Amino acid sequence: MAEFSPTVSTKKKLKWSKLYSFSCMRPYGAMVNDDARSVVFGQPGFSRLVFCNEPHVHKAKPYKYAKNYVSTTKYNVVSFLPKALFEQFRRVANLYFLLAAVLSLAPFAPFDPVSLIAPLVFVVGISLVKEGVEDWHRFLQDLKVNSRTVQVHKGGGIFVNKAWKEVCVGDVVKINKDEYFPGDILLLSSSYEDGICYVETMNLDGETNLKLKRCLEATLNLDIDQEISNFKATVRCEDPNPHLYTFVGNLELGNKSFPLCPAQLLLRDSKLRNTDYVYGVVIFTGNDTKAVKNSTMVPSKRSRIERKMDHVIYLLFSMLVLISLLSATGFSLLLRTEMVKWWYLRLEDENNDYNDELLFNPSNGLVSGLLQFMRALILFGYLIPISLYVSIEVVKVLQAMIINKDMEMYDEVSCKSVRARTSNLNEELGQVEMILSDKTGTLTCNQMEFRKCSIAGISYGGDINEVDLEASKRMTIADIQAFQISIDNFDTRSNDVQGFDFSTADVSTQMGVLGGQNGMQNPIHENTEISSACKVASNIKGFNFRDDRIMNKKWIHSSNLFDVTMFFRVMALCHTGIPAEDDKTDKLKYEAESPEEVAFLIAAQEFGFQFFQRTQSTMFLKELDPSSGKAVKREYKLLNLLEFCSSRRRMSVIVSNEDGQIFLLCKGADSIIFDRLADNGRSYQESTTIHLSSYAEDGLRTLAFAYRLLDDSEYESWNKIFTQAKTTIGPEREELLEKASEMIEKDLTLLGVAAIEDKLQKGVPECIDKLAQAGMKIWLLTGDKKETAINIGYACSLLRQDMKQFHLSLSKEGETNNQLKAMKQDILNQLDSFYTVMSKESNQQQSLLALVVDGKALEIALRSDIRDHFLPLAVKCVSVICCRVSPKQKALITRLVKEFTGKTILAIGDGANDVGMIQEADIGVGISGMEGMQAVMASDFSLPQFRFLGRLLIVHGHWCYKRISKMILYFVYKNIAFGLTLFYYELYTSFSGEVLYDDWYMTLFNVILTSLPVISLGVLEQDVSSEVCLQFPALYQQGQRNIHFTWSRIVGWIINGMVSSLVIFLANIHVLSPNSFRKDGTVADLTHLGAMTYTCIIWTVNCQIALIINHFTWIQHLFIWGSIFLWYIFLFVYGALSPAYSDKGGFHLLVESLGPSPMYWTVTLLAVVVSLLPYFIHFVIQRMFFPMDDHVIQEIKHCGKDVDDDRMWQRQQNNSKKTTQIGFSARVEARLLYLKGILLLASKT
Repeated sequence: MAEFSPTVSTKKKLKWSKLYSFSCMRPYGAMVNDDARSVVFGQPGFSRLVFCNEPHVHKAKPYKYAKNYVSTTKYNVVSFLPKALFEQFRRVANLYFLLAAVLSLAPFAPFDPVSLIAPLVFVVGISLVKEGVEDWHRFLQDLKVNSRTVQVHKGGGIFVNKAWKEVCVGDVVKINKDEYFPGDILLLSSSYEDGICYVETMNLDGETNLKLKRCLEATLNLDIDQEISNFKATVRCEDPNPHLYTFVGNLELGNKSFPLCPAQLLLRDSKLRNTDYVYGVVIFTGNDTKAVKNSTMVPSKRSRIERKMDHVIYLLFSMLVLISLLSATGFSLLLRTEMVKWWYLRLEDENNDYNDELLFNPSNGLVSGLLQFMRALILFGYLIPISLYVSIEVVKVLQAMIINKDMEMYDEVSCKSVRARTSNLNEELGQVEMILSDKTGTLTCNQMEFRKCSIAGISYGGDINEVDLEASKRMTIADIQAFQISIDNFDTRSNDVQGFDFSTADVSTQMGVLGGQNGMQNPIHENTEISSACKVASNIKGFNFRDDRIMNKKWIHSSNLFDVTMFFRVMALCHTGIPAEDDKTDKLKYEAESPEEVAFLIAAQEFGFQFFQRTQSTMFLKELDPSSGKAVKREYKLLNLLEFCSSRRRMSVIVSNEDGQIFLLCKGADSIIFDRLADNGRSYQESTTIHLSSYAEDGLRTLAFAYRLLDDSEYESWNKIFTQAKTTIGPEREELLEKASEMIEKDLTLLGVAAIEDKLQKGVPECIDKLAQAGMKIWLLTGDKKETAINIGYACSLLRQDMKQFHLSLSKEGETNNQLKAMKQDILNQLDSFYTVMSKESNQQQSLLALVVDGKALEIALRSDIRDHFLPLAVKCVSVICCRVSPKQKALITRLVKEFTGKTILAIGDGANDVGMIQEADIGVGISGMEGMQAVMASDFSLPQFRFLGRLLIVHGHWCYKRISKMILYFVYKNIAFGLTLFYYELYTSFSGEVLYDDWYMTLFNVILTSLPVISLGVLEQDVSSEVCLQFPALYQQGQRNIHFTWSRIVGWIINGMVSSLVIFLANIHVLSPNSFRKDGTVADLTHLGAMTYTCIIWTVNCQIALIINHFTWIQHLFIWGSIFLWYIFLFVYGALSPAYSDKGGFHLLVESLGPSPMYWTVTLLAVVVSLLPYFIHFVIQRMFFPMDDHVIQEIKHCGKDVDDDRMWQRQQNNSKKTTQIGFSARVEARLLYLKGILLLASKT
């Protein structure tokens, strides 16, 4: 028999289709269903016509289809200006200033039009540039994807490399191993002889298992480049749609028509695996592909604070309208009653200017009042801070730069760092309440590792459980001694400690270590048979197992040698893997449909059972012979393969050994295997069940192994039944195959279980723990199967053993009948039962509820008439896990949860199947991992690994939220303090319309003299350091409760601004009015009053920002005191100019008038102190009697209590963890209670 070489580049000599039996591993029905047969092609919905190998036909109508260029940008060249301007004028303040700019063109405007139009153009222009730059980066990433190359048939059997964007419908392409598919492609042939290929669809549905695809037999001969040159065919199929798992069409080849199904369709963004190459014809391109159809348009997102800021602007605008009405009304009344008596105004003079005649017309007070109202709207416009928006834009860009440059969020492995792809949502990072996360590639790193196993009732591979390890560290010496006694008693009562939960031994070992550290000698009875060499971590990919009892050939000394041998044999034979040589070592590599199978094959190889070759009907092993201790080659004839699928949840192979014995080797879910055990095959079931519970708590995937020895006659009779069922054509085929498998997969003998770890990314449990302590709920949305999702839930500490789990899924009857009404009723009944349990559990103090939802049940539960029953239940649960969900379902549940809860939702994922969810959430985060960049391109922030999400939210999110909140409140304060002085002067001068300040003062206030300190506040402010933020994650809840941007705070700062402006104006008026300003008796005029009042304003607002800053750097000091100093420099320079430029009295104002006057400095000091006094009193009272968490921590840090009194610091940290119900810390606390319960029980006995 010729030896099989997996590295051969020609056709692989394996016909898997002859081994597969069930439709779950055949082409999603190798038989076309009735719906497909009833389709009439050419009708709406099924009108697509593709001419294979003739792409030129599709470059002109009527067969011209979408190009293969895909864009994720928000704008294009044509839409940028109108869409971006629309975004800017969605902001209420910008609308107001647009109105003010238009009104400034009127002759009665108090300011020059340029002074209003220029700031508006500047602010909007800066924002447009920022939007354009951010979208340009999206364009560059799109360009990177669209520029990927693929081999396209040019003609004459010649293939050339073309960019993805140049691929057309009808092109024949050649895809090599580990390449992505550039479009939706009809499979023509593959490197396998029977035209199958393996496809990884993780980017689409999140599943790690490879999908088996198979071409039509009619195109099997198209297996080399030259054969493609003469290929011509026509495909009639369905129109583009988002359904990933359906495809209906016909291939017309020659004079025959062949039906097509999903098994022949290779979807864009999926990847070719375990297959050297495939040929295919492009059916759908670009926006017509199913992956893109599942995506949504890039949404325009605004943070909650920005949306609330609009309401603040409404309030300020209302104030503006109110004082403008007061001014207009007062002016109109005075004009008719008093001003007509003021002869010096000459209101009746016929030579008056036309504009003055309109404005000062006693006979038409309504027109004069209306003009005065419009004039007042412009004059008091400083109440609405136009510079606030541009300052926020600048601050957010700088914040994003700080986030991007944070070296604590740099991944050295991938050489990538966190990227803020938009700066609009920085502060939203500090208000996240719910996180919806993908699993595969987001929490896990797509690697399976063999970790533990239970063979013949004994657990092996006992790595110390991290939860038990941490719990042991927190126990006192007295607890350890008591635990020692309980363990000793347990050992004396047990015949074999190895037969029980190995984690107990691990805890004992750790207790011994801890005890030794505390000066105790041998505090724990040591089980010497437990591995002493479990100290060196394995560096074998896929194998992270450590136990000297069975490693290094020591398993041959086991008391249950036959069962151990059979366990490893099942591991080495019950699979669909293919061996491949590894150039670097003498070990083999493997390729299989699922990563679990690869991990099992690697583990079997390490234990001495190397699977090294297979043919169509034979499998070859190099086994370690227990009698000689040497490796021997053994041959097993593969008789039948009953493959694994989600409905069966088990896999079996029937093999015969060299002695002619026939064995059925089976692996599968423990519940399925246990139900099929013989009465005399349950010897190890009790101890195995204990180990299963321990493995599950560690988040490991488990499969049970069993076998059965078959009689020749029994096998022959069964094989006839099975062969007949396999060759049956019709809807009853599946039922017959299932019955046949049930006949043989019974009376099994249990060997044990194997535990696989779906390896989490580094730091995931710790990150989730921090996020949970910060008050965030985490939902897991995955396309993977339920068991896998639950295991990851335990591994991530989203689930705990003491949680009550609700499993929402359709009953088998509901799925079989496929009647919507019955399925709805089924879901409603389950929800009602869950509510009943929840009402009972709610009476208990520690009621922990988790919800696990299947994709089909979720589809029903999210319907409009069911969702109101489902969502309240889901939101009340501590953890929610949704499995088998499609990309559309991910996006839908994100939108519904966002709308139902009104909370800030963050979605995080790494694949194309997560794009809809990422775009639908308030904040979308993409993982820039090993797979495609679709999620990153659609995201607002990108991370190299999930663990950086903790720092991004808890540190930068917390800082940005408080910075932006303080910044907006301070902006409102300073503009009210400044703007109301104009109104007070208007009242004081009987609504004369005279402007208190020089035009240059008005221009410089927001642009120069108060802009830099507020920018430094928004960029550099920290209430606590990053280390403290991570030590006290509960501080993050301030943002969730939005306590720093409440209406009470907003109104408080408005009142503070009103008080400050009133104090400053009255101080200046009442000090200057009755007294002379200079020694010679000269009184102050408008120029002096304006300059003095302005000086008080500058000092007050800059000192106010110094009071609210917690974290000072030299930059803040430079900006704050420098801004004050700059005002005096300006006065000096402005006064030094000729009177032609300082015509309003600014000439030598500082040097000759203000500087020499003691009253100027006295009034400034008095006004500033009195203006800041209300805030200072509030500040002192709050810190002394009503301190917030950050105030307490700041005081502890300031007094050095974190160093001198560690207990106080630790107590403060523990207080922040009390409400945590998920996460590693919560599991440790639960474990501590459990261990102390054991101690209490032991003390009583």
